[in-house]
This record gives sequence, structure tokens and C-alpha cells, in this order.
Amino acid sequence: MINGADVLDGTIAALSKRAPAIIAAAARELGQIRLHLMFGDGSSSLMQARQSTLKVVPAEQATDTASDVAVHFDDRALMLLFDAIQRPSDQALEQSLDMRGSREDLLAVWRCFRLLSQRASGLRVVQALWSDYRDSRAGIWEPGAMPAARPRKRGAAYWDDAAWPALDWLDKRHPAGVDLLERQEPVLAPARSLWNGRQAESWQALDDVFDNDLLMTMDICKTRVVEEILRLIPAKPPQRDLYALMKDYVVREGKGLRPTLVIATCMALGGRMEDGVRAAAALEMFHNGFLVHDDIADESTHRRGLPTLHEAHGIGLAVNAGDAMHLFAVDMTLSNLGTIGLARTLGIIHEILHMCRETVEGQAIELGWIRRNFVPSRDADYSRMSTKKTGWYTCISPCRIGAVAAGVTDPALLDRFNESLRLTGIAFQIQDDILNLIGETALYGKEALGDLLEGKRTVMMIHLFREARRDVRTRMTEINALPRIQKDFALAEEMLAAMQKVGSIDYAIAHADRLANQGVRRFEADLSFIPETPGKAVLRQISNYVTTRAL
Repeated sequence: MINGADVLDGTIAALSKRAPAIIAAAARELGQIRLHLMFGDGSSSLMQARQSTLKVVPAEQATDTASDVAVHFDDRALMLLFDAIQRPSDQALEQSLDMRGSREDLLAVWRCFRLLSQRASGLRVVQALWSDYRDSRAGIWEPGAMPAARPRKRGAAYWDDAAWPALDWLDKRHPAGVDLLERQEPVLAPARSLWNGRQAESWQALDDVFDNDLLMTMDICKTRVVEEILRLIPAKPPQRDLYALMKDYVVREGKGLRPTLVIATCMALGGRMEDGVRAAAALEMFHNGFLVHDDIADESTHRRGLPTLHEAHGIGLAVNAGDAMHLFAVDMTLSNLGTIGLARTLGIIHEILHMCRETVEGQAIELGWIRRNFVPSRDADYSRMSTKKTGWYTCISPCRIGAVAAGVTDPALLDRFNESLRLTGIAFQIQDDILNLIGETALYGKEALGDLLEGKRTVMMIHLFREARRDVRTRMTEINALPRIQKDFALAEEMLAAMQKVGSIDYAIAHADRLANQGVRRFEADLSFIPETPGKAVLRQISNYVTTRAL
């Protein structure tokens, strides 16, 4: 049977993946408070904000159970909290809800949970979790099963049609088992908090913010773009040695970040999904062509959990396939003429050419460092290289291209995307570098410690060379000087151990979090000209995604 601690843990885990903006906002409300939550079924958890995330640990697994605030819910109080329809004083029912801590901490905890319940409750994955919880404990929700500790001020009619009003209302709004696309709703349909009639209750008023399921949205956008690419790649020969290779990376498992940024930005600025699909497809083809060539230059063995193209088919065919991807990306870009017209198509071409120039410049900087066996001393050097190599085509350019597809061609407005997405892109790349060292290979999709074998100049390596003793730096320089073919995992693990000894990985995690939070702040300030729409909600989720991404 699902218990209260399970449903809390499941809710936080789901939101961290699907609505990181909600988690980041709740973490800001909680601050440094260590919270002990106890439920009427006997389960309990400890929750604490760490950087921009919320961490939940079952109390029985915690080595330290000290807390600043202790909260005890029984089933009745938990139900009222999820419904989020009554004032705090009306929810503090006798022998039902007990909260202990300082006044300031209690109010912070209340704000955290109010935000979670109101904003998260509009997401279907959260509705499913709580529906399962209700169904597993069905008896306690029957009418009359809950003693009334005090009169319900909303009247008996409120309870007439449901034992748990919030969930039943949601079931009617979004019937279970009916797919989003089958109902032909907009791709970026808004997910809102439970009730739309509580404006008169000013203490509960939320900002006019939408929240969307990021994973579901990225999957929809990626699927639509992949379909477009596969439709445009010729079905004629030579399939085995060219066109099948061009499809290989495209159909592999991926996040769909770039297509989502293009489409969400386009729709946020008043465009249609179809206005951005072809441009997003062209961007994905450029991206995959870069990956093929990048894997060859880095001598990588795996990409997205499978052998790289040159490992599977040889360098010659892989280089040719990468060249063909770039050729077809140009063709896909030009094919926008028939859908969005000449002016926007020329604008997209301009953005793509600038993106490609930045990318090859960044690649040249990194490869030059490796060839000369040089490790820069400043994080700013990494930031400049990372912004050029991956930041433009991963974050900045997709948003600018989506804006142009929607008809926004004012350079001043397009430049408003740059700084926020630059900071987000650097943080995203640092986290990718960290994942290569300490992440699960199955989740990361590339060979473990591959960056160390390739000699990539990451923030961790820069920090290591800054902080380590001279003899350690000399030894690390010797390892970096070896050709890839002469390096084995023992050498990579030696470098990883040296990084861990001087705290390079912890330093990089904290540095990425600072950059990501700066990016979130710039997002809200610089993109305030975009109205609050479901499209902007997706951009906000991605902006916060870096701060909550699992490491």
C-alpha cells in the first residue's frame, strides 16, 4: 500500500523531472530549513532544499533526524492541504495537523507546500500519483468517514459530489486514459492549479504562471521533428551506406531539448507549431552532423548508449554521412520558404550561419588546447569556449530561430535571449561534463570517463590544475599528453581521484548551480516582454531544468 512518505517522494521526484520551475520556486521558499514530515499512516520523511532542488529521505534511512520544523499530518489534514482551498487557520484542525518550529520557519514551510500543491496539482503525473494514493486508502475518503473538527465554512454542497473534491474535479477535467493528442488539444496546453475561482481569496492568489509537463512536451516536440526529418530523408539508394546512417543518431534516444526550445519560443511569441517544426528539423540535422564529426575528432566510442557512427561503420562513411546531414539541413532550412515566407526564412538562415560559425570557433579553441596540451587557468576561458562550442546551438540559437519563425526579426528583441540562455547553456554543459565522470552510463549515454580519455578541458580539469600540488599537475600533464589510443581507464581513474581529492567535482557542481540561477534571474528580467503563455512556461521549465537536473 502506498503511504504518505511514498506519495511525497514520488511527487518531488516527478516534479524534479517534469516541472523543475516548481521545485526551484519551492526550494527558494523552504530555504535552509530542515523539515521532518510525519504522516497518519506512521511513515515519515525528512525534506531539505539543496541548492535549487528538494531532497526527500525516508526518516528511517536518515543518519541525522534533527529538524527545524516538524509537521504531523493525518489523512484529513493531508487531504485539505492537497485541495488547497482553506486558509492555514482553517486547516490546522485539532488532533489532525500539528506543526512545531519558529513562526518564521513555519510560515516558510507553509508557503513551500502551498506553492507545491497549487502549481503541481495541474500536472497529470501528479494527479495520477495522488489518485493512486487515494485509491489505495479508499475507505477513509467515504462521506462521513472523516470527523469534522470544526464546521466547514464552504457549505455542505461542496462535499455532495465527491469525497476528495480536488481529485474528482480533475478526473472530470482530464478523464483518465484519454491521450493528450487524441483529444487534439494544443501541444502546449496549459496546466493550471486546481481551482480557477479563488481570486477573491487574496492570500492564496498565485502569479499568472502556467506550468507544463516538460518531459511530455519535449517528447511531443522531438517526435514531431523526428517524423519531419525521416519524411524528408530520401528513401532511394544508397540506403545502407548513406541515408540509413543519416537517420541513425536522429532516432536514438535523446532529450529533444533543441526542438522544444524552437517550437516553444515560436508558440510563445504567437506562432504555430508548424511554423517552427521545419526550422527545428534543420537545427537537429546540423546538430547530429556536428555530433558525428565531433565523435570522430574526440575518438569517442559511444553516443546515446550505442556505438558512435564511425565505430559502427568506419570513419569514411561517418564523415560522409555527417557532411550529408549538413547539406540536408541547408535544404530543410530553405524549404521554409513555402510555409513562413522569404523574410523569416532569410532570418533563420542568418541565425543558423551565425550558430555554425560560433560552433566551429568553439571547437577550434578546445581542439587547440588539447593539441598543445594546454590547460587554461580561468573558468572564464571555459565559459567562452563552451558558449561558442555548444551554448549557441544548444540554447541560444534555438530560441532565436523559434522567435524568427514566429515573425520576430527585431535584433534588439532577439538579443534579449542571449545572456539568459548563455548562462543556462554553460551550466548545462558543465553538468554534462560532471555526468561523464560520476553519472550512470546508461543515463548519460556516453562512455564513462570518456572526457578524461579525450583530454577535454572541463571546469573540473581547470580547477584541478589550479589547486593541485606541482607534482600532481606534472603527472596530469603527462597523462593529457598521451594519445587517446595509449590511455586506459586506470589513467582516467587516476585523474578522477586527483580531482576528487582537491574538490574539483563539488566545485563544478556549485559553479554550475550559480550560473543556472543567474540564468533563471535573467530569464525573468530579460524575457518579461513575452506574455505568460504555455509556450513561455516551457521555456521557464527549461531555464530551471539545469538547477534540478539529477547528478
